Order: sequence, then C-alpha cells, then structure tokens
Amino acid sequence: MKLVQQQILRDLQSQNGEQMLKHYTQIYFYYYKKLIILQNNNFECKVISLQRWIDYKLIAKLGYGTSSEVIKAQSIASNEIVAIKCMKKVFQTIDEVNEFREIPILRKLQNHDHIINLFEVLFDENTWRFSLVFELMEQNLYELIKDRQILLEQDKIKSYMYQLLKAIDFIHKNNLFHRCIVPENILLQGDHLKLAGMGSCKSIYFQHPQTDYIDARWYRAPEVLLTDGYYDRKMDIWGAGCVLFEITALYPLFPGNNEFDQINKIHNILGTPNPKVLDRFRKHASHMEINFPPKVGTGFENLIPYAPKDLVDLIKQMLIYDPEERIDATQALRHPYFKELRDQEQYKLLGTSLQSIKLQEKLDEEEQKNCRTLPKQILFKKPNQILQNSIKNKKQQLQDTVKLPPLTKQQAYGPIYFQNKETKKQSAQHEYILQGKKANLGNLKKNIRQK
Repeated sequence: MKLVQQQILRDLQSQNGEQMLKHYTQIYFYYYKKLIILQNNNFECKVISLQRWIDYKLIAKLGYGTSSEVIKAQSIASNEIVAIKCMKKVFQTIDEVNEFREIPILRKLQNHDHIINLFEVLFDENTWRFSLVFELMEQNLYELIKDRQILLEQDKIKSYMYQLLKAIDFIHKNNLFHRCIVPENILLQGDHLKLAGMGSCKSIYFQHPQTDYIDARWYRAPEVLLTDGYYDRKMDIWGAGCVLFEITALYPLFPGNNEFDQINKIHNILGTPNPKVLDRFRKHASHMEINFPPKVGTGFENLIPYAPKDLVDLIKQMLIYDPEERIDATQALRHPYFKELRDQEQYKLLGTSLQSIKLQEKLDEEEQKNCRTLPKQILFKKPNQILQNSIKNKKQQLQDTVKLPPLTKQQAYGPIYFQNKETKKQSAQHEYILQGKKANLGNLKKNIRQK
C-alpha cells in the first residue's frame, strides 16, 4: 500500500497529475490534510481538502440513525452553522474504506439546486472514522408534517414535489438511483427543498441482485419487497409517490409492520397485480412464496377526496405495481399537475430573453442617434453611391501619397540610343517604371526587340 501511495503522490506532483490519477482503481488515503479519492465506478477522481474537528464548535445533536448521527456545529473560521454527519463505523482496512461511496457520489452530484451540498470531510487518522460537513437546513419533511393538524396548501405540495422530482431526475441522469426516498431525507430551508441521504445511492450499471435491504419499509416498491434485489431506478418513483400521498394526507399510505404486512397493505389499496407481473417477480424470488389470492383494491382516492384530480392521477402513475409501466422522473415532471410551475419557468426564461432584446434595442437606438449627427448628404446617399465614393476617395488618397516625378518630353516620346544590350535593358525597365506601366518580363523583351 505504501508503494502505491508513493506512486500516486509522484503522479499528483506531475504536470498531468489529474489525468494520471484516472489510471488507478478505487483508493482512499489521507495525506497532508487531503483525502485522496480514486475510484473506477464512473465517478471522477477528486482530491478533497480536509478539516480537523478542532476547526468546529459542537452545538447540539440533531438526530441519529443506524449508521450515523448528525450534529449541529459552527465553523470557528467562518462562524457558519453547519450539520456534521458522524459515521459510526470504524474502518479497519482500506477495502472497507473503498466501500464508503457517499463522498464521490456527493461530489458527482454537487452544484444542483435540490441536492444537499457537501462542504468538508473530517477524518480522524487515529480511529479511521469519517464525518461529513453539510449545509444546515431548517427541517426535514417528516418534521414538517408529523404534528400538523391543518393540511398543507396545495401550492406548497406541488412545489415540494416538483423540486423533489427534479432532484431525482438529476440523479437518474447521472446513472445513479437513490434507493431511499423518504421524508427524513427530504430537507427544507423555507420553501426550498434539497434531497439528502446519498449514502444509499447506487449505479444503474451495478449487476443484479442489488442489496435487498433498504432502511424505510413503508416506502419500498413491490419489486424490492418481492424479489431478491432485482430492481432499478423506478423504485425511487414509487417512494416519491408515497411521499406525495403523505404530504397530502399527513399520514403514510402503506405503514406495514413487516414485509408481509407491507405487501398486504399495498394489495388492500392497489389490489393484486396482473399474474404476468407476479410471474416475472417469481423468477427472482427465492426468499418467499409468491402466491397471492386475487384481490380488488379499495383505491386511495377516497382517502384524499379534497385533492385535485391531477394530483390523484400523478400518484396513480407513480404507484403503478409493475415497474415497467410506472412513469419515470422526466415523465412525472411533464405531468399536467405541474403545468403552472413549468409555465412560470418559461416566463422567467422569456423575461431573461426580453431583457436581452430590450438591451439590444437600446444599443440600436444609441447607434441611430450617433448616425443622426452625420451630415445629411451622407445619410441620404444610396448605399452603392456611398461605396463608389469610398473607392474613389481611396484611389485619390493613393495617388496623393505616391506621386511620381513628371516625365520630360524626351523621356516620354524621344528615341533612346543604347551602347549595349545591358544598358538598353536597364533603360527599358527604367522607362516602364517611370511611365507607371506594369512591367512583366514578356513585355520588356518585346519592347527591347522592337527598339
């Protein structure tokens, strides 16, 4: 490992350091307050500068999960309030560090309006523990609705879901899928939404079967529950559909106590799917017997009778049992439910274009004003007349700047006698130059022979 590190450091110091890094497989190591991250799973190589724990003042604990806890802290250097996600796992080997893929994923997804920003990485080289420093948001979606007695405004529901689908669409277009779309991972700062929890992301090119265990059971898609890890990015759409129902109704749609109860709750509302869908799931389901009696679901429309029809239709398309028939994030963003928000975005773009047009018109007006100060005889001349006058003026300028001395009568018309051929040739050339004619070799020879 030390030899590999030495070679990497030599490449880092070379002129094409970043290009050289791409030849390595996935490696993490700590060197002079820099975390060297090299990977081969379609993620760019990065060198991330690190901070120490002493650079932050801890304020309070915000929450905890199975693999981490979140602490509110303040940067001593900038006084900025941040959220530090402290990983509970202690890495024993470099292979275990390689499995920690959240950092390169966060770097890959940075600079998006609806993805949480990663500021710094804290690393304890003695204990081999990572902590991630994020921007601090006010609350998550679960905290917003958990004690709420009054329904959310429809405009807010629409805005939150539009922003969430934009984040999911961006993740999918980067060949990843989130795998844990739950209210706790959806953060809010005022009405601005950002998606967090990128540690569960996976590449769409990862071979099946995937890891079948996802933290939040209530938001798991049928293909996750019924197969041995044969699912894809459409599971994110199912989770988002469950979230959309929950922020509309203020309670979860499928609160199962275990996996079997979860499936039963889905069937109670949506009904059992087409037998062909179950047959497809059965091929990849060794952990359970897929043999459900046909059932007609009650539907969820009667659970939210106050919801707009477009919203209900969007939930239906996001919660289609068969993942192949379920809409994707791009299609969901084009749903009629979001027409008003799409129009507003178009108006903003149009407003920017109109500003550019107005600026151009203003420049044109200033140019016309400058033209009005020119003499009238120039303004009202025809273009071809102006061009002819310009050519004429240029010729006159050329004649004025290059004036030849006047020829004497003898030089212009009188005979010239030569003593020898060389003198005769030079005189002929001199005569052509004085007369301003184009002297080419053929004409010179012809003139000499005649004389």
